[in-house]
Amino acid sequence: MASREYNMRYQRADALEKKDAACWHPVEVMPLDEIKKLQEDKLAQQMGYLKERSPFYQKKFADAGVSFDDIRAVEDLQKLPFTYKTEIRESLNAQRPFGLHLAADAKDIVQMQASSGTTGSPSYVALTENDAEMWHEMNARCFFAAGIRPGDMSLHAFAMAKGFVGGLPIAQSMQYMGVVDIPIGADGGADRLLRAAADLRPRVLAGAPNFTMYLAEKAPEIVGVDASTLGVEVVLVGGEPGGGIPAIRQKIEKLWGAKCCEMLGGTDIAVAYWGECQEQSGMHMVGMDYIITELLDPATEKVIPFTDGAEGELVYTAIGREANPLVRFRSGDHVEVLGTSCGCGRTGPKVRCIGRTDDMLIIRGANVFPSAIQSVITDMVPETNGVMRVLADFEGHTSQGALKVLVERGPGRSPDQDAALKKSIETHLRNSLAFKADVRILDVDTFEKPGAVKVALTLREYADLPDAAT
Repeated sequence: MASREYNMRYQRADALEKKDAACWHPVEVMPLDEIKKLQEDKLAQQMGYLKERSPFYQKKFADAGVSFDDIRAVEDLQKLPFTYKTEIRESLNAQRPFGLHLAADAKDIVQMQASSGTTGSPSYVALTENDAEMWHEMNARCFFAAGIRPGDMSLHAFAMAKGFVGGLPIAQSMQYMGVVDIPIGADGGADRLLRAAADLRPRVLAGAPNFTMYLAEKAPEIVGVDASTLGVEVVLVGGEPGGGIPAIRQKIEKLWGAKCCEMLGGTDIAVAYWGECQEQSGMHMVGMDYIITELLDPATEKVIPFTDGAEGELVYTAIGREANPLVRFRSGDHVEVLGTSCGCGRTGPKVRCIGRTDDMLIIRGANVFPSAIQSVITDMVPETNGVMRVLADFEGHTSQGALKVLVERGPGRSPDQDAALKKSIETHLRNSLAFKADVRILDVDTFEKPGAVKVALTLREYADLPDAAT
């Protein structure tokens, strides 16, 4: 698995030749039986690499009574224990800077990145040159699926600071595929981003869904025109729930006059490896030659097939990874399978992310994801302005009481109508998601506007909770 030399100039030339192709890489449309053979060839190599280079997995496999040589078929992975996020954090704490699960020589590390840290301490991930190119390749496939093409200009509205993978790696991957990235970032603020959009008229805007909506809403104030006149044709979103929520997507598309596609990934594995194509019918797994993906029934912890309508947690095994390779990593992303075929020809299954398993609340026995609540509230614009937070003011993730939901009323709506609005929202939530809510109506702009930090939909406390309207 020796790192191989990479030349950006030659890659850009190759990228420009792909501009009119049906997909970025032929593996995206490869028949699944051929994909499986490719995966198993690389899985055997990865097991040999871990057997030689990874004390972390040497111990983990020995504790499970499994030999590396026993893992040859995709199905063999089910013999192995899962790798959990808590184990990665413990590994990082035990051996700085990149953990006990580092499997490459320090001299071969060329880059590091960090997760956003929204669920705890950030994960610090090391990359060899080969790992970095793998990340760029999977990102490029996601970008290309969304309609981004070599020669485009992209306004970078993900956070650029704190080592977040939406920052530098996205910029690098845009360059890798021949796109000119405008590296301002959400940290640069709405004013600078929108002025760059007005001056440069990029074809692409890339950012978190809530922040791209906020930018569009600020455009008339900052640059004196509607966002839809700024020339953006593709809005690429990711990093938080929203891109797959129909009401939020429709709002983004209306505000920008552009098509919105989403992507999904995770720092411990890569940046993005699920990408939505122009059919807009779910995100395809586009990195099947780099990642083996299992769908896990969280209730039974058994692997289930990717069939239409199936739901479960995504579990990943890296193949070809050198620095921080993971095996059967529990991602925490809970998805619904939307299809196993597509008019675009890509053979990777299509999913929509419902939410994170660690965000899920159980309210009187009903599983409730905050992103699903957000979808209902956004559907009720203009009675609301679409902004909400869940107040989980109880221990753990389970409650037998009504779940408090804080909702900003729609602009111009009188507080005198709050009681009726509260009742309407509670009815919609009960009918749509089968749980009892205690809705509290708040003023417009109560919550801080989206920026460089991901929007956290769940609060554990809220000092200014108003009394329930009657």
